[in-house]
Amino acid sequence: MTALFQTYGAMLAKAIGVHTVYVLVSVACGFCLGLLLGILLSRVPKWSGVILPVLSIFQTIPGLVFIGVLFILWGNTASTVIVALSVYAMFPVLKNTYTGILGVESKYIEAARGCGMSPLQALLRVELPLAMPTIIAGLRMAAIYTVSWTVLAAMIGRGGLGTFVYQGVASNNNTLILLGAIPAAVLAILFGAVIDRLQRKVTPRGLRKEVGK
Repeated sequence: MTALFQTYGAMLAKAIGVHTVYVLVSVACGFCLGLLLGILLSRVPKWSGVILPVLSIFQTIPGLVFIGVLFILWGNTASTVIVALSVYAMFPVLKNTYTGILGVESKYIEAARGCGMSPLQALLRVELPLAMPTIIAGLRMAAIYTVSWTVLAAMIGRGGLGTFVYQGVASNNNTLILLGAIPAAVLAILFGAVIDRLQRKVTPRGLRKEVGK
């Protein structure tokens, strides 16, 4: 074990760092885009019948194919990886934002307007807080999926834990495969735990018991 870490320790640490950066940046971009588009669609629900199916097409395209197309268009850069991962991370957030906002009971919105709130104030102070558990659930899904999708970055030579996985597969070396797969699984668990904690923080007190069930 000591010899293993002496051989691969520095490479593994760098791969974990690169992998984590890709995930954080991509999920942050995907979350912002998904949140904004989800809010927009909730204001104009009839657009969802066109926009959601179109965007869902990206979810059916294999990640390797999508990254390969961006590689041809933009070249071998970190931006290629981040754009591809951001698109994949965006959809769960978008869908949950749209669903969460539309799921807010009308009585709460009517009460907000009865208190003199503008539509924007009602959105920020009532609809988004009530929809936040659903939105954060989408963020959790996006983060966990992105940890696994980021393995594909190694296919275009952009590093990450996929480097060990693909080298291990190519050389039939189970040790290398595990060196990439186990840290990726741990990262997914850690991101999930952090977001679960965030969800509890942002969930209104009156909904915490219901969410916890």
